[in-house]
Amino acid sequence: MAKGYDSLNDTFNTDDSVEVDAIVKAEDVIKPTDVNKDYDYTRGNLYSLIEKGQEAINGIMEVAGETASPRAYEVAGQLIKSVADTTDKLADLHKKIKDIEEDNSKTQGNVTNNALFVGSTAELQKMLKDGMLNNNSSE
Repeated sequence: MAKGYDSLNDTFNTDDSVEVDAIVKAEDVIKPTDVNKDYDYTRGNLYSLIEKGQEAINGIMEVAGETASPRAYEVAGQLIKSVADTTDKLADLHKKIKDIEEDNSKTQGNVTNNALFVGSTAELQKMLKDGMLNNNSSE
C-alpha cells in the first residue's frame, strides 16, 4: 500500500496485505432432460403395474368364486377398472412421446434466410448497375 497509510496501519494494528482468492469455475449443471430414459422408466413401471393388477384380479376372482361374496366381486370390478386405466395411460404415453418427437423435428427444421446489405447507398447503386445483386438472387 501507499506509505501514507503506514501510520494508520500501525495505529489500528492492521496488515496492509490483500488476500486474493482464486476464481473457481463452477461446473455446468446438466438437467436430466433425457426423454427416452424417462419414457423407458415410465413404460416399465406401467407394465409392472399392469402385471401386478392382473395377478390381483386372478386372486380376487378365486376368492369371489369360493365365497360368492358381493364385496369380493365389487373389489374385482374396481381392480379391472384400475388395470384398464393403467393400459390407457400406457397408450397415452406413446402418444405424448410421439408428439414430443414431432415437436423436436419441427423446431430443428427451421431455416431462416435473411439477406442484408451492409454498405452505403452509393455502393448499393453501383452493385445494382453492375448487376451483381440480380445475378446472386437468381441462383
